[in-house]
Amino acid sequence: MSKTAVCQVIASGKKIILATHIRPDGDALGSTFGLAHLLMMLGKEVLCYLEQPITGVYSFLTSNIPIETDFDRVLAFANFAEQSGDGLVAVALDCGDLGRLGDNGNALIRLSPFLVIDHHQGNKGFGDLHWIEPHRSSTGEMIYDLAEELGVADTLSQEAAQCLYTAIVTDTGSFRYDSTTSRTFAIAGRLIDQGVTPATVCQRLFDNATFGSLHLTQAVLASLQTYLDQQVAVIFLTQKMLEETDTSYEDAEGLVDFPRSVKEVKVAVFLKEGEPGTEQISVSMRAKGDCDVAEVAAQFSGGGHRNAAGCRVLGKTMDEVCAMLIPALEQALLQAATEKK
Repeated sequence: MSKTAVCQVIASGKKIILATHIRPDGDALGSTFGLAHLLMMLGKEVLCYLEQPITGVYSFLTSNIPIETDFDRVLAFANFAEQSGDGLVAVALDCGDLGRLGDNGNALIRLSPFLVIDHHQGNKGFGDLHWIEPHRSSTGEMIYDLAEELGVADTLSQEAAQCLYTAIVTDTGSFRYDSTTSRTFAIAGRLIDQGVTPATVCQRLFDNATFGSLHLTQAVLASLQTYLDQQVAVIFLTQKMLEETDTSYEDAEGLVDFPRSVKEVKVAVFLKEGEPGTEQISVSMRAKGDCDVAEVAAQFSGGGHRNAAGCRVLGKTMDEVCAMLIPALEQALLQAATEKK
């Protein structure tokens, strides 16, 4: 499906429901809120559904955004649109699979038409319609393209531009990842022309540590283990660490970049213990060079991008998950070395 077709679907609706994945990151929130702003510019009535309220680092993006965390109210919004004859369109952004939509995902995709806009390599397409471009740096970059198609790219508000810039800068690792292209920089430049101050955005994103988050960083880095002649580095996050430092999962975002920055390391892995009672381990992998961690994640029903991917494993301890991952990563590294020759 093309962006032109996406525009046609969106243009058909007067009421739009936007959703993204659970535990949303900068791209998820930036692309969702950026799209919300530009749709409201076009006179659409928009509702952004999130499972949990936004607090902490990304709260600066929420200004003038209609956010709802009560799913019953989302359904009421949808029912009113249908009863009044207003066109309803539901859109999932930056969500690689249905399971990532959370507890109400199955109910969400019953809204029709249900559109998916995403850039994850492992996204096979779900819902009624989907626009997926795995080569793009971020979903936020795709939303800027959508703004151009809709004819509002040159008149984006500073708030909309800030949301899209946040999406791009976070999902490119501050423009360090291989997915960063000349198009990425061109879009970032246009967003700056529309009022974004990079220093201000980056200060809000990266210069807001607390003493608790520093102690969490210390605890997580102390867990570091290396494998395969130091080509793979693994760090761990436990519920006990969060409790002892009075922090949350949000405070751990970006910690995987510490082991990834080590010269010898080709793949960094971050294993995070789920909330009590879930028996779930979240796996985040970041690679350098030619190693395809998306293929590794796919072996465990996950997905992502070539150099940034993840999955969730149920019913295993972190040590057991680590033991499962290392052989798969060894094969991925060998394959990357063979292809390079």
